[in-house]
Amino acid sequence: MSRTFVSFPIVDFYTTKLQVLRWASRFNTCCFLDNQEYESKEHVYECLVGIGMKRSLSSDSGNAFDSLKKFDSSNNDWLFGHFAFDLKNETENLSSSLPDRIQFPDLFFFIPDIVLELNRDRINIGLFNSNHLDILDQIYSVSTIRQNSSQVKIQIKQKFSQKEYAATVEKLRQHILRGDCYEINFCQEFYAEEVKLDPVETYLMLTDISPTPFSAFYKANDKYLLCASPERYLKKKDEYLLTQPIKGTWIRNRNDIVLDTHYKNELFNSKKNRSENVMVVDLVRNDLSKVCVQGSVKVDELFGVYTFPQVHQMISTVTGKLDPKKDWIDAIASTFPMGSMTGAPKKRVLELIEQYEKSKRGLFSGSLGYITPEKNFDFNVVIRSILYNEGDNYLSYQVGSGITFYSDAEEEFEECLLKAEAIQRVLENKKGIYKMKM
Repeated sequence: MSRTFVSFPIVDFYTTKLQVLRWASRFNTCCFLDNQEYESKEHVYECLVGIGMKRSLSSDSGNAFDSLKKFDSSNNDWLFGHFAFDLKNETENLSSSLPDRIQFPDLFFFIPDIVLELNRDRINIGLFNSNHLDILDQIYSVSTIRQNSSQVKIQIKQKFSQKEYAATVEKLRQHILRGDCYEINFCQEFYAEEVKLDPVETYLMLTDISPTPFSAFYKANDKYLLCASPERYLKKKDEYLLTQPIKGTWIRNRNDIVLDTHYKNELFNSKKNRSENVMVVDLVRNDLSKVCVQGSVKVDELFGVYTFPQVHQMISTVTGKLDPKKDWIDAIASTFPMGSMTGAPKKRVLELIEQYEKSKRGLFSGSLGYITPEKNFDFNVVIRSILYNEGDNYLSYQVGSGITFYSDAEEEFEECLLKAEAIQRVLENKKGIYKMKM
């Protein structure tokens, strides 16, 4: 039986959006993708949600992409799911032995029982049966009262002390000096144990503070991703591919427009950030050329500076035309992991990441998104995110920066803290729901 969509008008977008999120979170599996009302010609949906599980595929690196091709070949419906960072072991023939306390599989995709498309004035409900009105009634029955959890103290720990971090940055600079690599994205984990978290309320707090165009609430059984990402990994529309790597972060001053504009200009003119950005652009151009028609890969925008609630970001846009002999899975496998979260040359920096980082990145630095029945897709880069294993009561967030020979360890550490500011504010929770101690 094929899926049918029925469209219903809505009165209050924000109320309905909250009800959809809360209702979706009751299922064992859901993927709530939220554009947060950013204006962009590249965004197709304001909110797109996959709920429940008709069929699924879970795989770790080894033959994950082949398994996905077999799974996809028998599917002409929607898919939602993720690619985790350690698929690098498959795409680049590497291995990993770092600890992973969150434990998302390397690859997970599901055909949802329910697909919801939500925009400013309508909700479209896609089902395999005719119970569309019943689903709408269930959504509307959900409370819209924001919840206040009892105060919980969360003891945040760091895998790297600032001294250890500085020493590692110096070792990476020496690798660069020897010619092992040009630039490397180096990440560190902040974590907490014995944590009782309200995932929905925590996600709402995170997106209240930092609404971003690739936000997501993602649940796979007892594992959660609460994502406030500003970055697109890869989009496919018909035969065209588009990627928008972020390399370059600068502080904001939201209370002083003149100073904020000055910071924005500083980012645009920063030699270090331009250098990092152009390296990543060259890397993703090379990745796209593996699956695109010869001569079709081009840079549509270089060094674009965009403003988000917490930071200014430097974003470039690269596009190409997919080779008709390749499919959408080839496009992912040839470009993953994304250049903005690795460095150049990719394989060598992935080896150094395994050598010098202390935790598996898991879903962090991976990607979450959807595939339509027409095999179009859009995937984010999982950054600025809280990961939570409810079964083990383990909370984690990771942040990183691009290390070059000219990097200053103290400045890089401060950049990591800047990128984690929204998460830290959520965990500190000025309203008193959570309290974080460093």
